[in-house]
Amino acid sequence: MPTITAQIPTPDGQADAFAAFPEGGPHPAVLLYPDAFGPRPVLWKMARELADNGYYVLVPNVFYRHRAAPVFDLPEHITAEDRPALFGEIMPLVQAHTAERTLLDAEAFLGFLGDQPEVRPGPVAVIGYCMGAVLAMRTATAHPGKVAAVAGFHPGALVTDAPDSPHRQIPSLTAQVHLGLAENDMTPEAITEISQAFDAAGVGYSCEIYPGTVHGFTMADTDAFDPAGSQRHWERLLALLGSTLT
Repeated sequence: MPTITAQIPTPDGQADAFAAFPEGGPHPAVLLYPDAFGPRPVLWKMARELADNGYYVLVPNVFYRHRAAPVFDLPEHITAEDRPALFGEIMPLVQAHTAERTLLDAEAFLGFLGDQPEVRPGPVAVIGYCMGAVLAMRTATAHPGKVAAVAGFHPGALVTDAPDSPHRQIPSLTAQVHLGLAENDMTPEAITEISQAFDAAGVGYSCEIYPGTVHGFTMADTDAFDPAGSQRHWERLLALLGSTLT
Protein backbone atom coordinates (compact mmCIF):
# COMPACT_ATOMS: atom_id res chain seq x y z
CA MET A 1 0.00 0.00 0.00
CA PRO A 2 1.36 3.46 -0.86
CA THR A 3 2.19 5.69 2.09
CA ILE A 4 3.80 9.10 2.15
CA THR A 5 5.03 11.64 4.63
CA ALA A 6 4.25 15.23 3.80
CA GLN A 7 4.95 18.76 4.94
CA ILE A 8 1.75 20.81 4.83
CA PRO A 9 2.14 24.62 4.79
CA THR A 10 0.12 26.42 7.47
CA PRO A 11 0.11 30.03 8.67
CA ASP A 12 2.34 28.89 11.56
CA GLY A 13 4.84 26.75 9.66
CA GLN A 14 5.01 23.26 8.18
CA ALA A 15 2.82 20.51 9.62
CA ASP A 16 4.26 17.05 9.16
CA ALA A 17 1.72 14.38 8.23
CA PHE A 18 1.37 10.73 7.26
CA ALA A 19 -0.94 9.49 4.51
CA ALA A 20 -1.99 6.01 3.41
CA PHE A 21 -4.09 5.17 0.37
CA PRO A 22 -4.83 2.27 -1.99
CA GLU A 23 -3.32 1.85 -5.42
CA GLY A 24 -5.15 3.53 -8.26
CA GLY A 25 -7.85 5.97 -7.42
CA PRO A 26 -8.99 8.56 -6.92
CA HIS A 27 -10.41 7.71 -3.48
CA PRO A 28 -12.65 9.44 -0.93
CA ALA A 29 -10.61 11.26 1.70
CA VAL A 30 -10.57 10.87 5.48
CA LEU A 31 -8.84 13.36 7.77
CA LEU A 32 -7.86 11.48 10.93
CA TYR A 33 -7.00 13.46 14.07
CA PRO A 34 -4.96 11.54 16.69
CA ASP A 35 -5.49 11.39 20.42
CA ALA A 36 -3.41 13.46 22.84
CA PHE A 37 -0.42 11.11 22.57
CA GLY A 38 -0.08 12.32 18.98
CA PRO A 39 0.76 10.54 15.71
CA ARG A 40 2.70 7.33 16.28
CA PRO A 41 2.92 3.79 14.90
CA VAL A 42 -0.48 2.65 16.19
CA LEU A 43 -2.20 5.58 14.43
CA TRP A 44 -0.29 4.93 11.22
CA LYS A 45 -1.38 1.28 11.39
CA MET A 46 -5.00 2.36 11.86
CA ALA A 47 -4.66 4.68 8.85
CA ARG A 48 -3.40 1.77 6.75
CA GLU A 49 -6.29 -0.39 7.89
CA LEU A 50 -8.76 2.32 6.92
CA ALA A 51 -6.98 2.80 3.59
CA ASP A 52 -7.38 -0.94 2.98
CA ASN A 53 -11.10 -0.20 2.81
CA GLY A 54 -10.70 2.24 -0.07
CA TYR A 55 -9.92 5.62 1.51
CA TYR A 56 -7.12 8.17 1.29
CA VAL A 57 -6.30 8.75 4.97
CA LEU A 58 -4.34 11.75 6.24
CA VAL A 59 -2.96 11.76 9.80
CA PRO A 60 -1.60 15.23 10.62
CA ASN A 61 0.64 16.14 13.51
CA VAL A 62 -1.34 18.89 15.24
CA PHE A 63 1.59 19.46 17.61
CA TYR A 64 3.95 20.39 14.75
CA ARG A 65 4.53 23.79 16.37
CA HIS A 66 6.43 21.87 19.06
CA ARG A 67 8.20 19.11 17.11
CA ALA A 68 7.71 16.54 14.38
CA ALA A 69 6.01 13.22 15.08
CA PRO A 70 6.35 11.18 17.15
CA VAL A 71 6.09 14.22 19.40
CA PHE A 72 6.55 12.50 22.75
CA ASP A 73 8.97 9.87 23.99
CA LEU A 74 6.37 7.18 24.54
CA PRO A 75 6.89 3.66 25.84
CA GLU A 76 6.07 0.85 23.45
CA HIS A 77 3.00 0.12 25.60
CA ILE A 78 1.44 2.92 27.66
CA THR A 79 0.29 1.79 31.10
CA ALA A 80 -1.75 3.56 33.75
CA GLU A 81 1.50 4.11 35.66
CA ASP A 82 3.02 5.91 32.67
CA ARG A 83 0.19 8.39 32.26
CA PRO A 84 0.84 10.96 35.05
CA ALA A 85 4.36 11.78 33.88
CA LEU A 86 3.36 11.74 30.22
CA PHE A 87 0.41 14.04 30.73
CA GLY A 88 2.62 16.48 32.59
CA GLU A 89 4.37 16.94 29.25
CA ILE A 90 1.33 16.55 27.01
CA MET A 91 -1.26 18.81 28.65
CA PRO A 92 0.55 22.13 28.02
CA LEU A 93 0.55 21.32 24.30
CA VAL A 94 -3.12 20.30 24.39
CA GLN A 95 -4.04 23.53 26.17
CA ALA A 96 -2.01 25.58 23.68
CA HIS A 97 -3.90 24.03 20.76
CA THR A 98 -6.70 26.58 20.76
CA ALA A 99 -9.84 26.62 18.63
CA GLU A 100 -8.20 29.31 16.51
CA ARG A 101 -5.18 27.09 15.84
CA THR A 102 -7.47 24.15 15.11
CA LEU A 103 -9.34 26.06 12.42
CA LEU A 104 -6.19 27.45 10.82
CA ASP A 105 -4.77 23.96 10.60
CA ALA A 106 -8.03 22.43 9.38
CA GLU A 107 -8.07 24.80 6.42
CA ALA A 108 -4.54 23.69 5.52
CA PHE A 109 -5.25 19.97 5.96
CA LEU A 110 -8.44 20.08 3.87
CA GLY A 111 -6.62 22.12 1.23
CA PHE A 112 -3.85 19.53 1.08
CA LEU A 113 -6.38 16.74 0.56
CA GLY A 114 -8.07 18.69 -2.20
CA ASP A 115 -4.75 19.03 -4.03
CA GLN A 116 -3.84 15.32 -4.08
CA PRO A 117 -4.39 13.51 -7.39
CA GLU A 118 -5.24 10.31 -5.47
CA VAL A 119 -8.14 12.07 -3.71
CA ARG A 120 -11.55 12.05 -5.32
CA PRO A 121 -13.15 15.49 -5.63
CA GLY A 122 -16.08 16.04 -3.30
CA PRO A 123 -16.85 15.86 0.39
CA VAL A 124 -14.54 14.25 2.93
CA ALA A 125 -14.91 12.62 6.34
CA VAL A 126 -13.21 13.85 9.50
CA ILE A 127 -12.64 11.52 12.43
CA GLY A 128 -10.84 11.84 15.73
CA TYR A 129 -9.88 10.09 18.92
CA CYS A 130 -9.87 11.67 22.40
CA MET A 131 -8.85 15.31 21.82
CA GLY A 132 -8.97 14.51 18.11
CA ALA A 133 -12.73 14.13 18.34
CA VAL A 134 -12.95 17.76 19.45
CA LEU A 135 -10.78 18.81 16.51
CA ALA A 136 -12.93 16.73 14.17
CA MET A 137 -16.12 18.37 15.38
CA ARG A 138 -14.61 21.86 15.07
CA THR A 139 -13.44 21.05 11.53
CA ALA A 140 -16.83 19.68 10.48
CA THR A 141 -18.81 22.62 11.86
CA ALA A 142 -16.44 25.14 10.26
CA HIS A 143 -16.59 23.44 6.84
CA PRO A 144 -20.16 22.23 6.32
CA GLY A 145 -19.78 22.28 2.55
CA LYS A 146 -16.71 20.02 2.62
CA VAL A 147 -17.35 17.52 5.42
CA ALA A 148 -19.99 14.83 4.88
CA ALA A 149 -19.23 12.67 7.92
CA VAL A 150 -17.70 13.22 11.34
CA ALA A 151 -16.89 10.56 13.93
CA GLY A 152 -15.41 10.85 17.39
CA PHE A 153 -14.32 7.96 19.59
CA HIS A 154 -13.74 8.22 23.35
CA PRO A 155 -14.02 11.98 22.76
CA GLY A 156 -12.58 14.82 24.76
CA ALA A 157 -14.73 17.65 26.06
CA LEU A 158 -17.42 18.25 23.43
CA VAL A 159 -19.77 19.96 25.89
CA THR A 160 -18.35 22.69 28.12
CA ASP A 161 -19.43 26.04 29.54
CA ALA A 162 -17.06 27.92 27.23
CA PRO A 163 -18.57 30.22 24.60
CA ASP A 164 -16.69 28.28 21.90
CA SER A 165 -17.61 24.83 23.19
CA PRO A 166 -17.82 22.41 20.25
CA HIS A 167 -21.47 21.66 20.90
CA ARG A 168 -22.32 25.36 20.49
CA GLN A 169 -21.07 25.22 16.89
CA ILE A 170 -23.41 22.38 15.90
CA PRO A 171 -26.03 24.70 14.32
CA SER A 172 -23.55 25.01 11.40
CA LEU A 173 -23.16 21.24 11.04
CA THR A 174 -24.43 19.33 8.00
CA ALA A 175 -22.36 16.13 8.31
CA GLN A 176 -23.63 12.77 9.51
CA VAL A 177 -22.24 12.04 12.98
CA HIS A 178 -21.26 9.07 15.08
CA LEU A 179 -19.93 9.38 18.62
CA GLY A 180 -18.56 6.21 20.21
CA LEU A 181 -18.24 6.72 23.94
CA ALA A 182 -16.53 4.81 26.71
CA GLU A 183 -18.75 4.33 29.71
CA ASN A 184 -17.51 7.40 31.61
CA ASP A 185 -16.63 9.76 28.73
CA MET A 186 -19.69 12.02 29.05
CA THR A 187 -22.26 12.61 31.76
CA PRO A 188 -25.90 11.84 30.99
CA GLU A 189 -26.53 15.59 31.07
CA ALA A 190 -23.80 16.25 28.48
CA ILE A 191 -25.14 13.49 26.24
CA THR A 192 -28.60 15.01 26.45
CA GLU A 193 -27.28 18.48 25.68
CA ILE A 194 -25.28 17.47 22.63
CA SER A 195 -28.11 15.26 21.37
CA GLN A 196 -30.52 18.18 21.60
CA ALA A 197 -28.05 20.28 19.61
CA PHE A 198 -27.86 17.61 16.90
CA ASP A 199 -31.66 17.37 16.82
CA ALA A 200 -32.01 21.13 16.49
CA ALA A 201 -29.50 21.16 13.62
CA GLY A 202 -31.47 18.46 11.84
CA VAL A 203 -28.47 16.23 11.20
CA GLY A 204 -28.36 12.45 11.35
CA TYR A 205 -26.37 11.19 14.30
CA SER A 206 -25.78 8.33 16.68
CA CYS A 207 -24.32 8.67 20.16
CA GLU A 208 -23.49 5.25 21.55
CA ILE A 209 -21.88 4.08 24.77
CA TYR A 210 -19.68 1.06 24.04
CA PRO A 211 -20.25 -1.36 26.93
CA GLY A 212 -17.37 -2.35 29.15
CA THR A 213 -14.95 0.21 27.73
CA VAL A 214 -12.76 2.88 29.29
CA HIS A 215 -11.39 6.06 27.74
CA GLY A 216 -8.90 5.20 25.01
CA PHE A 217 -10.41 1.83 24.10
CA THR A 218 -9.36 1.97 20.41
CA MET A 219 -5.65 2.45 21.10
CA ALA A 220 -3.83 -0.88 20.93
CA ASP A 221 -0.63 0.55 22.43
CA THR A 222 -2.31 1.39 25.77
CA ASP A 223 -3.79 -0.48 28.73
CA ALA A 224 -7.15 1.06 27.82
CA PHE A 225 -7.44 -1.01 24.63
CA ASP A 226 -10.55 -3.15 24.40
CA PRO A 227 -10.73 -5.59 21.46
CA ALA A 228 -14.52 -5.71 21.40
CA GLY A 229 -14.80 -1.93 21.66
CA SER A 230 -12.22 -1.49 18.91
CA GLN A 231 -14.09 -3.89 16.64
CA ARG A 232 -17.36 -2.07 17.28
CA HIS A 233 -15.60 1.21 16.45
CA TRP A 234 -14.44 -0.18 13.08
CA GLU A 235 -17.93 -1.44 12.29
CA ARG A 236 -19.58 1.88 13.11
CA LEU A 237 -16.90 3.90 11.32
CA LEU A 238 -16.94 1.90 8.11
CA ALA A 239 -20.73 1.97 8.01
CA LEU A 240 -20.71 5.76 8.41
CA LEU A 241 -18.09 6.23 5.68
CA GLY A 242 -19.83 3.81 3.37
CA SER A 243 -23.14 5.64 3.68
CA THR A 244 -21.70 9.12 3.17
CA LEU A 245 -18.63 8.89 0.90
CA THR A 246 -19.14 5.87 -1.37
